[in-house]
Amino acid sequence: MNKQWIVVASVVAVVVAFIAGAVVFKGRETQEAGQAAQSNSDALVRASSPVFGNPAAKVTIVEFFDPACETCRAFYPLVKTIVNSSFGQVRLVVRHAPLHQGSDTAVKILEAARLQGQYWPAVERALAGQPHWAAHGNARPELIWDLITDLGLDMAKARADADSPAVAQLLAQDIADMKALKVDRTPGFFVNGTPLRDFGEAQLRALVDQEIKNVKAP
Repeated sequence: MNKQWIVVASVVAVVVAFIAGAVVFKGRETQEAGQAAQSNSDALVRASSPVFGNPAAKVTIVEFFDPACETCRAFYPLVKTIVNSSFGQVRLVVRHAPLHQGSDTAVKILEAARLQGQYWPAVERALAGQPHWAAHGNARPELIWDLITDLGLDMAKARADADSPAVAQLLAQDIADMKALKVDRTPGFFVNGTPLRDFGEAQLRALVDQEIKNVKAP
């Protein structure tokens, strides 16, 4: 075997070893997430968590959501479609995961809007304006206030609520649960407690469909 083939074989061996290591690492990471969900089941859904869809649905998508996350913005209409097309079988529970710059402030504004029954409209406004207020390295979440001024909120109350200990406590609980469940990226999905193994639209739909079949099974 000449030197060129030795080099090629060595490169191939390194690539194969890297791929194998990545697969093992991903499998171990998913397993740890599943174990964390089992041992911290109370951390998945809190009574105070925002819910979209039928509150009594037997299939629950828990999304750890960051309003400054571009992927969360891209997945928002998909998740809404899954819930809306499920005929009441699926609900979405949102947990906040402020991993980006300025996200903690954004979450507090959304929670303040929720206290006046305008959480989902505020989320949609924040996501629509995300490229404007969530620029990397120059986040300005306070601009969200301008995006939600026409939602009929008592703005003075909303601003006071955003800075209140009660809202700070809600955010702290979400962060604590995020850590307990080993969520370190957004969006992070669990469907009836099962973490989404391979991230993607088709994979999320498949996991939801499987859980719908499971709850229907005799």
